[in-house]
Amino acid sequence: MATETTTLIGKLEENVARVVLGKPTPIRLAVIALLAEGHVLIEDAPGVGKTSLAKGLARSLSCDFRRLQCTPDMLPSDVLGSSVYLPNLGEFEFRKGPVFTNILLADEINRTTPRTQSALLEAMEERQVSVEGNTYPLPRPFFVIATQNPFEFEGTFPLPENQLDRFTICTEVGYPDRDVELEILKDHRDGEPVEQLQPVMSLEQLRELQAQVRGVRVEDDVAGYLLDIVGQTRDHPELVLGVSPRGSLTLYRTAQAMALCEQRDFVVPDDVKKLVIPVLAHRVVCKGMLREGHRRRAALILRQILDQTPVPQ
Repeated sequence: MATETTTLIGKLEENVARVVLGKPTPIRLAVIALLAEGHVLIEDAPGVGKTSLAKGLARSLSCDFRRLQCTPDMLPSDVLGSSVYLPNLGEFEFRKGPVFTNILLADEINRTTPRTQSALLEAMEERQVSVEGNTYPLPRPFFVIATQNPFEFEGTFPLPENQLDRFTICTEVGYPDRDVELEILKDHRDGEPVEQLQPVMSLEQLRELQAQVRGVRVEDDVAGYLLDIVGQTRDHPELVLGVSPRGSLTLYRTAQAMALCEQRDFVVPDDVKKLVIPVLAHRVVCKGMLREGHRRRAALILRQILDQTPVPQ
């Protein structure tokens, strides 16, 4: 593994860690989603650093960044853009919306309506936008970081399964330890630390890393181990809906990205094991579970599946 690759990824994670203290796991997962050319959903209580993580990652990259504060009255045109009539020319001109960027932060995505949420579906999956019969390609790379509060239900619109399936990884931030929270207080005495961040990676370097991810080797026995895990979700008596082939491919690609972050050019079973819950828990549907307890129950079932699946030597 090239030293330059290791150094770049390390610098990126260290830069984000300056504003999200004591949380290496959600930072690593967000970087993995970025390298795997996917998207990430950060789901947690208010005020724990969801937006700071998203903004820290965006500011660490030398690229275009837009933020959407999602609200119930937001329309699809507020995301995608719309045509404006130009009287002097006697014609319409398409004005691009905030989705035309490299990194899009959709803050509190579950506060906007399903109609507006669905406006992101084509953009996230196909990297393009269709408006009024015309198709417009999005910049490359295109990365969506969405946040939501899973404990607040008044005035929210839960993401449907097909929208959740577009997110490569779903993760949490969690409350900081006492010592870490003391450091947070000190860091905020003179202002917002995220505003002080400088880019540590260019777009060209990011594209190169994403290309390297696809070159990471996955042996047949490791791929078979991955498929054994996925297959059990489809037959599990406590799951109504198992993992789709899109989910299998996502786990495959993120395992390649994990290997690259771990300074290897090949995937090991531990890469798959570490990613099963953040990549798959939001894709399965448990029997008879309310939404607020769904992910915890799904994670428990996936851990049971991991314990029962033989690991290749």
